[in-house]
Amino acid sequence: MKKRKKEPALNYSAEVRKLKEKGPAHLYLLWGEEDYLRDSYLQTLRQICVPEEAEDFQHRVFREAQPDPQELANAMDTLPFFSDRSLIELWDLDFAKLGDAERLTEVLSDIPDYCTVAFVLPQGEEPNGKNKLIRFLRTGGEEIRFTVQDQNMLIRWMTKRFAYYGKGLEIEAAQRLIYLSGDQMKALIPEIEKIAAYAKGEKVTAADVNAVANRIPESDIFELTDAIAERRFSTAAGTLADLLEQRDSSVPAILSMLSNQFRRLFLAKQAENSSALMELCNIKYEFMARRLIQASRGFQPEQLRRAIELCAEADYRIKSEGTDEKLLLKETLMRIALEVSDA
Repeated sequence: MKKRKKEPALNYSAEVRKLKEKGPAHLYLLWGEEDYLRDSYLQTLRQICVPEEAEDFQHRVFREAQPDPQELANAMDTLPFFSDRSLIELWDLDFAKLGDAERLTEVLSDIPDYCTVAFVLPQGEEPNGKNKLIRFLRTGGEEIRFTVQDQNMLIRWMTKRFAYYGKGLEIEAAQRLIYLSGDQMKALIPEIEKIAAYAKGEKVTAADVNAVANRIPESDIFELTDAIAERRFSTAAGTLADLLEQRDSSVPAILSMLSNQFRRLFLAKQAENSSALMELCNIKYEFMARRLIQASRGFQPEQLRRAIELCAEADYRIKSEGTDEKLLLKETLMRIALEVSDA
């Protein structure tokens, strides 16, 4: 079975240390899934390049799909007055539709020594390596991908955030918070603040997290398949009803997550251990892999194959028949439950 390449997590502290010790590069390509780290890095870059009193003179931000190359060149040529450097940021660029990419590349080939230019991609947008400007930025500048942090890094960060509010953090509570609320740091900040205010003890416990943490749909899908594995079908139906009531959860999205979860459970039955499963499914956190392996024991391989088939069948019917989506999703869950209960 082919293993998926595991993307190493960015060592953010090392990148910031490098920036402070060696100073800013002339050209950056900044992108990745973790926008909290991206924004934090940009804030440090701004502080180094542009003193507060020079913000209006030495810091220029372009928010255009197709920036004017001459306007960019003029901004680069503007000498700094209050410090040794100037900073230019380019956001919202449409790399695929640039009308004058060659001219833009030409301008960027001659960045003055005192200037730093940073191209910033939106969260989740991956640079297209076939694009000529992207290739130039990668070869002529410094590329930093702000990845979601690995388990140890993320838990250390969470521990520091809770310590700010005078609270310790139990490891089970940290894992539970990642499980329920996801691993995006910007989304975890308000959850940490809320849980710290709720917790009565010196240390935050898993019970504190369960009481007030916001749940992402993926965690509900996990709970739903756990309930099916344990033959708690009414609980599974109730979890599905909760998912359908969530404003941001469409039926196709729920069906996709459900199908993906059954695929991971199928692979979990074949994996030798949690490390192997992490590689097979590109799972970032070992405790998640261990939980998948445990949950997979409640299914037979043929039941999981059939669940995947039923999800695919429902997806096809939604796209081709224009049927009642919610009714079809409930029917699919009932058919999966029958497959499990009849075994």
